[in-house]
Amino acid sequence: MSFQPVVGQGGYAGWRLLQRTGDLQRSLVAREPAVARDVAYVRERLGSTGTAEALVADYRLRNAALSAFGLEDDINNRFFIRKVLESDLSDPKSLANRLGDKRYLALAQAFGFGSGAGPDQQLANEVAERHVAAELERRVGTVDGNLRLAMNAQRELAKIGDSAASDNIRWYNILGSAPLRKVIEGALGLTSDFTNFPVEKQLEQLKQRTAGMFGSGSPSVFAEPANLEKIIQRFLIRAETVSPAQSSYNAALLLLSNAGRSATGLPGYRYG
Repeated sequence: MSFQPVVGQGGYAGWRLLQRTGDLQRSLVAREPAVARDVAYVRERLGSTGTAEALVADYRLRNAALSAFGLEDDINNRFFIRKVLESDLSDPKSLANRLGDKRYLALAQAFGFGSGAGPDQQLANEVAERHVAAELERRVGTVDGNLRLAMNAQRELAKIGDSAASDNIRWYNILGSAPLRKVIEGALGLTSDFTNFPVEKQLEQLKQRTAGMFGSGSPSVFAEPANLEKIIQRFLIRAETVSPAQSSYNAALLLLSNAGRSATGLPGYRYG
């Protein structure tokens, strides 16, 4: 019987429980025979996988690599993932650079097939660890979809906050990710008609609301753990004002439908 995550009643109280027990719960997932076998396989094989073709041909490696980058829904899209991995990242028109969802770019950058480098043992170890963390997140999502959104936001917003990209690019990357967008919109109290605004107006609203909360409208504020916690707290508390079952159901649908392959991510904007 597989380990079922403990989140209490869910919501923000469940989030606080996860923060206290996350390391222990992750270790329990990692000890399961099936997960442990996958981790050992990744550590042994991934670092010596020389081509994107070989990687996508190996189901266990493909599954671990995709789950490590939050792209597990693409497990059966072998040709697409191979083309992402083989993208020439020095070419702004290459597939990985054009996709609105920048998780694909991060995948291509990490594996380095496009530059002829390929994965090494350090990456194999990182993918193995992230695969375990992703498995815990997936299981949390079966109990409370909003908690899975929060776990994803904690990781991904911190990366965006630390990014050297311009503020506008970082905001567009957030808007281009359905799970991150859901968390930010909820935390900032944006109404349902927000998505009907022109993208420039959406950007303006995000900056204004963020500045009102943190004193700065730059996504750099998400690099601060205290600010990130405030965002997650507000998202989860506001989500609880909706019917808990409906809120979690909507969150699950959002995670499942986030294919994110638009070459622009948002109407009228081309990512650079």
